[in-house]
Amino acid sequence: MNNRDLAAASSTTVRVQTESDSIRPSPGEGFVSTPFVEDVTERALTYLSVGYAVHFSGPSGVGKTTLALHVAAKLGRPVALIHGDDEFGSSDLVGRDGGYRKRRVVDNYIHSVLKTEEEMNTLWVDNRLTTACENGYTLIYDEFTRSRPEANNVLLSVLAEKILNLPELRVSGEGYLGIHAKFCAIFTSNPEEYAGTHKTQDALMDRLITIKLGHYDRETEVGIAMAKSGVSGEDAETIVDLVRELRGVGVNNHRPTIRASIAIAKVLARRNARAHLGDPVFKWVCRDVLNVETAKVSRGGESLMPQKIEEVIRKVCERQTRFSGKLDSRPAGGKG
Repeated sequence: MNNRDLAAASSTTVRVQTESDSIRPSPGEGFVSTPFVEDVTERALTYLSVGYAVHFSGPSGVGKTTLALHVAAKLGRPVALIHGDDEFGSSDLVGRDGGYRKRRVVDNYIHSVLKTEEEMNTLWVDNRLTTACENGYTLIYDEFTRSRPEANNVLLSVLAEKILNLPELRVSGEGYLGIHAKFCAIFTSNPEEYAGTHKTQDALMDRLITIKLGHYDRETEVGIAMAKSGVSGEDAETIVDLVRELRGVGVNNHRPTIRASIAIAKVLARRNARAHLGDPVFKWVCRDVLNVETAKVSRGGESLMPQKIEEVIRKVCERQTRFSGKLDSRPAGGKG
C-alpha cells in the first residue's frame, strides 16, 4: 500500500487581549479642593452619570488634565489614559495587527498515512480604547484635538450608539463590541488656534458636553501655590497677584499661567527666600520665569516685558506691604 498524504490548512484572525496598563488615580496631597473646583467636579460627575462624555476645554496651563484625573478618581474606576498625537490613526485607539502565529501538526500514527494540519492566524492586539470599552474603565483622552479628525471617527459610535466597531475582526465574529455600562469618557483640549491642534468634526463635538475652563479664581490659585511649594500664605498671595496682574498685558493673553506661580514659589521655598521687593532671589526668579511666560509686547522692535515685569513687581509688593501694615496697626481685640 502506498503512503497517502492528507493536508489541511486554515487561516483566521485571533484577538489578543493585552494585560491592562490602566491607572487608578487618587487625589494627591498637593491637590487643592476649593468651591470653584468642586463646582466643576460636581457638574462633570452629573453629566457622566447620565451617560454623556465630558470635555474640558481651555487654554494651556489651567489644570484641565489634573481636573480630569480628579473627576476620574471620584468615579473609582481604572483609567485608560490616551494623549492626542498628529500621527494617530484609528488603530492607535482601537487596536492593530500584531503579527502572525503559525502552527503545524504532523500525524503519522498510521504509518501508511501522513496527516498534516497547518494553521496561520493573524493576531489582533487591543489598544486602550477597546480595553476601556470592554472593561468599563474611564477613558481620559488628553488633548484629543492634537489627533487628526479621521483618527477619532471611531469614537462616534462609541459615544452615541454605545458600540465599538472592529472591522478587522468581522471574519472571526467579533466585528462589534458592546460598551460596558460603567464606561465613561473625559476629553481635554486647547483652543483651535493653538499650534498642533485640529478642528474637530461637528459630529463628535455634538456628542460631548463641553465645560469651558479659564484660569482658577484667586483663592484656588493661592491654595495651589502653597500646596505645591510650601511657601507661606502671604508669599503665595503676592506671587499669585503678580502673575494675575501680568495676564492683563496684551490682547487675549492667557499667560502667565498657574504654572508660573508654582515655579516661582518652589524656587523661593528652596532658597528660603520671600516674595518681598527687597529680596534679590524673588526679583531674579520673577524676571526669568515671567519674561518667557508672558505675552510678547514690544515698542520699536524692543520688548517691553522686562520693564513691565519690574513695574508689576513693585506695584504688587507695595500694595501687599500697605495691606500688611494696616493689619499690623489694628488695635488688639478689635477692628481697625
